[in-house]
Amino acid sequence: MTDDTLPHAFGAPPLRARLRSTPEDFRVDEILGYEPDGAGEHAFVMVEKRGANTDWVAREVAKFAGVPPVNVGYAGMKDRHAVTRQVFTVQLPGKADPDWSAFPQAEVTLTPLGRHSRKIKRGALRGNRFVLVLREVEGDRADAETRLAAIAARGVPNYFGEQRFGLGGRNVEQARAMFKGRRVDRDKRSILLSAARSHIFNGVLAERVRAGNWDAPMDGEIWGLDGSRSWFGPEAFDDALAERLARFDIHPTGPLWGQGDTPAGGDVGELERAVASRDADLAEGLAGARMDQERRSLRLKPSEFVWRWLDDGALEVSFALPAGAYATTVMRELMDEVESR
Repeated sequence: MTDDTLPHAFGAPPLRARLRSTPEDFRVDEILGYEPDGAGEHAFVMVEKRGANTDWVAREVAKFAGVPPVNVGYAGMKDRHAVTRQVFTVQLPGKADPDWSAFPQAEVTLTPLGRHSRKIKRGALRGNRFVLVLREVEGDRADAETRLAAIAARGVPNYFGEQRFGLGGRNVEQARAMFKGRRVDRDKRSILLSAARSHIFNGVLAERVRAGNWDAPMDGEIWGLDGSRSWFGPEAFDDALAERLARFDIHPTGPLWGQGDTPAGGDVGELERAVASRDADLAEGLAGARMDQERRSLRLKPSEFVWRWLDDGALEVSFALPAGAYATTVMRELMDEVESR
């Protein structure tokens, strides 16, 4: 299932626009959630990059600092076709910081923030803040305002974005081949396992979007705590759960497939098993890889969600998302993207 075939929560997008006319039209600021502790052998460095791949930047930083690539840590990959700011740690045992301002790559700026006692680990971030500018906007502005208000009030379906599935969505087919015996290296294996799980999750979420209950309770629901990977249920839906659902303290969840049966009960369990059976090779492969059954929220509510129309008719939208969520998932409810020339 590709991004183009996933159903929308609020109907067809009201706008057509160009999202990435320049990297400056897609800005991302990492929300790490903590500051350097002031001591240790890890340099805490703010990295601002334009039109550059995160992994390539990390290798160049290691080369500049005279350390092996394994000494460089960062929390997550950031969009290449964007201007992004995120923190790297660079382990410099017994060494002083180099002159970060002398970093030779023009598209990257390094700013020292102090020292830290630990390397940043993958996934160790609170979220990201986005400022996106839509250009060459076509569509009715009043309809766009209505859609923007709906997104702000209800959130959007928390689909995995197309980035998870690789160029042309090929990661899912490569996962099928891996489960049939094709050998892949460890890093690639992790990517393909994630793509397989994401494909099944998106399939379940798509069915609930079509049914109109992606943000409403079903029989047998597993509930996820907002801002957490914790979940509970199933249990009878009552006034207390309804109040928590209304204030976005909890969300319905879908499966990140693994070994064993889904923990969901009733109608939710039946739906999840039915969707997984459509891709039995992926579900069985994930079980064979000894992945655990985990959960992900079906609903994504951007915080700090604001927008403004610019003098040239462009639309600027800004918001923050938790780690693991996709800005493109928010924007697909508002616009069909016109590809950059």
